Amino acid sequence: MQCGRSQPLLTRSGEPMTPQPTDPLGRIYAEWTEEFIANPEMSLRLMRWLFEDWQRVTTEPEDVTYKTTEIGGVPGILVRPLTADPAQVLVFLHGGGFALGSSASHRKFAGHVASAFGATAFVADFRRAPEHPYPAQLDDATAVFQALVQDGTDPTDITFVGDSAGANIAIATTLRMLRDGQRTPGLVMTISPWLDMENTGKTLVTNDATDFLITREGLQGNIDRYLCGGADPTDPLVNPLHADFTGFPSLYITAADIESLYADATRLHTLVRDAGVDVTFDVATGQQHVFPLQAGQHDAADAAIATMAGWYHARRTANAHQRTTESV
Repeated sequence: MQCGRSQPLLTRSGEPMTPQPTDPLGRIYAEWTEEFIANPEMSLRLMRWLFEDWQRVTTEPEDVTYKTTEIGGVPGILVRPLTADPAQVLVFLHGGGFALGSSASHRKFAGHVASAFGATAFVADFRRAPEHPYPAQLDDATAVFQALVQDGTDPTDITFVGDSAGANIAIATTLRMLRDGQRTPGLVMTISPWLDMENTGKTLVTNDATDFLITREGLQGNIDRYLCGGADPTDPLVNPLHADFTGFPSLYITAADIESLYADATRLHTLVRDAGVDVTFDVATGQQHVFPLQAGQHDAADAAIATMAGWYHARRTANAHQRTTESV
């Protein structure tokens, strides 16, 4: 496998999709699908440009400021709601198959989440594949975390938030910290996690007609890009479905029952629960991949963010109580 080869990213055949999308995210996914069909050899550069349009499904949140900066040498956007507690930091790891998406595509979404959580957020522009294959993404997430800690943020006040491939990065980075005996984020939160680099999830088949974006062929193209440096798709830090989650921090998972990656979420939930870890799995009915991106435009997205905020505040309270108890 060679880095930089021309490979499909997120592609569908020319068959019409049924049923048809009814929500903003489903409609934009359908638009992209038409573009993929019309341009089967679409360049990575054009694909990246197209995916910046993800932000179109998110409304501009109120009373949030943004600053382009870098943390730990990693560029990104610092998101500050006016009422945020600066001691609480969300490290956002965006989706996009390790090759697409950016701080620009997820800026507004991070603003909505940070506002609901009462926290500051940093949307990291981690290095992307295939120019930078695994483990560059984990290295960048680690660099952000370490810089925050060195600057005085307590690790338990840091939360990794990742969607799709970003969820993989969030989980794998935390697993590597555990393996190496390092401090970890206090919480990890995932949305529509994509974890299976063997590309075997059963809902890739059973939910193919209802997911308007994800296909097995497209995922394989992204896997090839991410692992073009020679990594093993069964390595637990590449494919967390092979990992031992003993000692993992509290984990939140949400995914939609009709998306193609639903099996990844269900398998993750079972694996983490069986390891004795505090885990919550919220299943959304009839929604698309990373449906909370529709913040401000779709009731299900707003409800999901409110649920995430409730979980976040409850777990932070529990962590704070534990810290107080341990210090006595």
